[in-house]
Amino acid sequence: MYNILQNYKSTFILLVKFLLVGGAYFFISQKIKNNDLIDNSEFLSVLSGRIFDKPFALFLIFLFTFFNWLLEIIKWQTLVSSIKKISFYEALEQSLSSLTASLLTPNRIGEYGAKAIYYSKNERYKILFLNFIGNFNQMFVTVLFGLFGLLFLINFLPFSITFTNLQIFGSIAISILILLFSLNKFGKKYLQKIMTKIRAIKAKIYFQTFYYSFFRYLIFSHQFYFLLFLFGADLDYFSAMPIIFTMYLFASVIPSFVVFDWLIKGSVAISLFSVFHISEMLILSITSIMWMANFALPSLIGSYFVLTFTKTVSPKLKENTISS
Repeated sequence: MYNILQNYKSTFILLVKFLLVGGAYFFISQKIKNNDLIDNSEFLSVLSGRIFDKPFALFLIFLFTFFNWLLEIIKWQTLVSSIKKISFYEALEQSLSSLTASLLTPNRIGEYGAKAIYYSKNERYKILFLNFIGNFNQMFVTVLFGLFGLLFLINFLPFSITFTNLQIFGSIAISILILLFSLNKFGKKYLQKIMTKIRAIKAKIYFQTFYYSFFRYLIFSHQFYFLLFLFGADLDYFSAMPIIFTMYLFASVIPSFVVFDWLIKGSVAISLFSVFHISEMLILSITSIMWMANFALPSLIGSYFVLTFTKTVSPKLKENTISS
């Protein structure tokens, strides 16, 4: 009976693998073929004139992508080292396969479960927490740079935001959180558990995680600026970077699926860059290239790891299988 269930389980896992990879390939191909915001023939024309005719520029774009994901993989390896040592290859496999698995989930929630299945049951809650720490650090850096960019752009935005409004909003949000945790016994208990988990991780790991998140942010934000420069945008560095920082801030707080990340960032970028009279075609081309380089390509590589994933069976489980 156990063997029959195991056979069905293997078939189900195989089916899930093909659904994940098939879904990833489908959405990526549909994004490339049927782009409602940008004409493909015009986009290809821009690519051939600005990138394909300049091999060194193409090399630099992929170099930015390489270092972007290199830091993300090392960051994950560093976080997991708080409970066990994993190799760089294992961290690469878990990072890229989880990206592929998260394509069809909002705000990359699927990444949490995809990474957790690589570990034993008693380690999975710790892995979920470590993944949260990694994403929180990346979000914190995004907000940090975003607020810095927002302060520079506050007088140029097509809508009104004042520093006083930001202070009031921040104070209200913090007050609500404090009130919820102070009045709710469950909230207190949950907060204590979180604090216990936080204290269990060495300060050195927190610092390294922030360090990798910080430099990863600098890499992909400067990749965006490099594309602006490559496309001949009439915008200097000190004007462009605050816009890019603000774009990532706004885009990060809008719930979305990874496959629609290009759409969210493209829409936000158009609104911000239009203030400085940068053409929509140029911005949409750049956001599409960024999506393909930093999400589509790593997801396709990650699909290999999804298909080849096998869960190691514990010795105890093997004994039970043989005895049954």
